[in-house]
Amino acid sequence: MAPLKDPAPLPFVKMSGSGNDFILMDNRRGLLDGMDLPTLARIVCRPHTSVGADGLILIEESAAADFRWQFFNSDGSKADMCGNGGRCAARFAHLQGIAPAAMRFETGAGIVSAEVHGPTVKIQLTAPRDLNTELVIEVEGMEYSASFVNTGVPHTVIFVNDVGMVDVAKKGSLIRRHEAFLPGGTNVNFASVIDPGHIRLRTYERGVEGETLACGTGAAATTLVAWLRKFTGPRVAVETTGGEILTIHLEPGEGPEQPRVFLEGRTILVCHGAIEPEGYL
Repeated sequence: MAPLKDPAPLPFVKMSGSGNDFILMDNRRGLLDGMDLPTLARIVCRPHTSVGADGLILIEESAAADFRWQFFNSDGSKADMCGNGGRCAARFAHLQGIAPAAMRFETGAGIVSAEVHGPTVKIQLTAPRDLNTELVIEVEGMEYSASFVNTGVPHTVIFVNDVGMVDVAKKGSLIRRHEAFLPGGTNVNFASVIDPGHIRLRTYERGVEGETLACGTGAAATTLVAWLRKFTGPRVAVETTGGEILTIHLEPGEGPEQPRVFLEGRTILVCHGAIEPEGYL
């Protein structure tokens, strides 16, 4: 990162949404002007030498909603949407007096609405698109029946008998970069349906490049596909790798394959402080 003329500590809040952790900063007044933001994200999200997180969220002014965000994965890549990050951003904005408890905010995927009820936050994701439930993916000589849907970011969903037995790091990495999903790649979800109201889920996230403790848009994508395939009902408790429960609500929308998708779960306010220049330069 290019040296700043007068580097100063950067105020931040760290939050967790069902095991996904994020660094949040209020950038409405140009706190980060002149900085290389992808590089900043890589540095501050790195564990051991800085704060460490799955992503960096910047809250900025919006002419169309209560605020807009910029979201960076821990590798510095930019993402249009992140479900658990969106829930944390909504609670952060409410706690900071930036937005009311019922709010709308601007993302790369479109405008998202959210409701904050203490630590529990419910958001409505953007309309699902690019649905394909009849994919066959070949990886290392094995064929996998898969589905694809974009719930703000691209997701591939594969149902298995026992999600605990899947080598998520290996299989997820290969499918994430599969030629079927070029050039942008895909997030990869491995899921087991326990009963019509309960799914166990493990997700390999692009940008993090590994399995994360939870993925909100992945939980939404998996529930949507499960519902369309008549594995579940329209309200499902999704059990994440970290043990947290995310609740997905599907409500009638514009068409049978485009319901309104809501993601609800708990957020945790972990800490707040300032990152010293040594921790971000």
